[in-house]
Amino acid sequence: MDGVISQGDSDYLNTLLNYNKIVAQRNSLLKYFAVNHTHNQETLDIYNLQMHDLGTTIYEKRKAFLNDFMPIFSKRYQSISNSKEIVEIQYRSQLNEQDLLILLKENATKDKISQYSNFGIHKDDLIFDIEEHPIKKFGSQGQQKSFLIALKLAQFDFIKTQSKVNPILLMDDVFDKLDEQRVEQIIALVKNQDFGQLFISDTHADRTEKVIKKIHQSYKMFKL
Repeated sequence: MDGVISQGDSDYLNTLLNYNKIVAQRNSLLKYFAVNHTHNQETLDIYNLQMHDLGTTIYEKRKAFLNDFMPIFSKRYQSISNSKEIVEIQYRSQLNEQDLLILLKENATKDKISQYSNFGIHKDDLIFDIEEHPIKKFGSQGQQKSFLIALKLAQFDFIKTQSKVNPILLMDDVFDKLDEQRVEQIIALVKNQDFGQLFISDTHADRTEKVIKKIHQSYKMFKL
């Protein structure tokens, strides 16, 4: 998520880098307190405020991105799976429930004991679901592969819309563990739309070439 947003938003990238730097400095300060048996709340409050300001900005941009990205991703997955399953991406963040500055103040003792910043957007996570269950546990290998391919295609769509330029699409071992129907759906997507330059890696050169020939586009094989 951070990688996709950062490609089209340099301010986001700078904010993210500054946030990570502040977290590292805050962690070092907490370790310093522990080693030297001291505590300076005024200095800690400065880091807390900086984490809050930067982290809240990142949190809001991540939420806005996912709101825009989810319909694109869902459409891509439905095209690959022929609308057989419902998928969802959930954004899990501590900030969903509470303001970051309050979280840092309320859990100051925990941070002091662990010598680590336990709260903030660096603890955020994305949950991938299929039919309201974690796809990592309940999805088949083909469904998991379809999910990843749909993510890749949706990223392509999002970046292309933002930049007005065709990104280079890289698809690693894309046809492995997919049934014939899903492979055909992916072929149809690539055939009917302008993807620009596309790189596909596969351990079975004959399989890849057979699939690519169906697109009726120019191609070149590199064997390594």
